[in-house]
Amino acid sequence: MRRIGRIGRVGALAAALGLAAGLALGCASPRPPVNAALVQAAEGDDALRVYDALEALIAAGRDSLDDREYAYERVRRHEQDTAAYTFARAAITGRLVQSLGLRGAGLVHEVEHYARRSRELDPDFRDGAATRLLGTLYVIAPARLLAHGDSEEGLAMLQDLVERRPDVVENHLRLAEAYVALGDPIPAVPHLCACLSGEDMLRGDDRALLAELLGRGSRLRCTTAASLGPR
Repeated sequence: MRRIGRIGRVGALAAALGLAAGLALGCASPRPPVNAALVQAAEGDDALRVYDALEALIAAGRDSLDDREYAYERVRRHEQDTAAYTFARAAITGRLVQSLGLRGAGLVHEVEHYARRSRELDPDFRDGAATRLLGTLYVIAPARLLAHGDSEEGLAMLQDLVERRPDVVENHLRLAEAYVALGDPIPAVPHLCACLSGEDMLRGDDRALLAELLGRGSRLRCTTAASLGPR
């Protein structure tokens, strides 16, 4: 079994589930209220709508810990056994863990459980969103926090997703990120090149991650645009 080595960078992949480091717990300024757009999105108890509203805030760099806690509490109120609900539950829980750092490690099992269930119900939901989430989780999370997968399985899941949907730029980004996190950056190169050729399809925070990964491989040269398949 391939074991996760020490991740050379603090951030993006490890921070995607908040397991890289705990948060500083010193004195803090008053916390802002929950964003009004998020509160409005939660009015109909639609977990996916809450997820989308939270992700919009995150992409714009305008979210807070209160926003993530609020979204998590809202989606827990009306559990449904659908691909949409279980994906939203997994993803929102993961975002909360990201903010809580080591204090949120106990919630990792919940991310795994709901992501796996979403894949069972509909593996193609939102272009394999649950697979991207679960594969990333298996690559970066300590084995003691997981009930089923490991880094080998997570990497295989992301590789398979790229093979099936090369047109989704985020698939290449997550796979490149996984290779770098596992200390094997060479196979990441074609996927980073694919991301460069489709960078306009990435949201702001993913473009920042791409820039970070490219910065770590400053000698990367993409002589030809990698194929992203049919759009």
